[in-house]
Amino acid sequence: MKSKEAETITTQTRKAEILSAAVTVFSSLGFYKATTADIAESASISQPYIFKFFKSKEELYLAALEEAFGRIYLEFEKIQIRQTGLDLQGEMISAYEQLMADFPDEIQLQMQAFGISEPSIREKTKESFAKLYQLVLEKFDKAKIPNPELTAKVFLAKGIFCNLTLVLNLPELKF
Repeated sequence: MKSKEAETITTQTRKAEILSAAVTVFSSLGFYKATTADIAESASISQPYIFKFFKSKEELYLAALEEAFGRIYLEFEKIQIRQTGLDLQGEMISAYEQLMADFPDEIQLQMQAFGISEPSIREKTKESFAKLYQLVLEKFDKAKIPNPELTAKVFLAKGIFCNLTLVLNLPELKF
């Protein structure tokens, strides 16, 4: 008989595996074309098992999107403010480039989210992006970067442009 702790770890692992499969499938097929059957097949589980963790395909997409934006937020949050704002921006750029290399499907997922009209997905995208902007703004302000509001907006705009170069496979346009 499994212990409660082992069962919890197994449950968490399975949920993470489903989320990982969902990111891969959604980034490949898009929200509207992807099915929970596709995700189940990718995760090597039965389709009904997905619904043990997520009530709907939309809820699964929202969880995947939250994970993708959350990963960026956590990486940016870890970066310490040192001597100059340029150091901070350079470290944030390096961290983001590493995320792009390690999690390209999450970048694709985020880019797709900007164009999905489902109200809950639009709201999650809006909230996540606003939260990321607020973090960048606070870091830039603490680093005494001149005009932190504009600089944070330009910084994030460049990030979106970098996402486009990745998603559209246009490395020649990369900064």
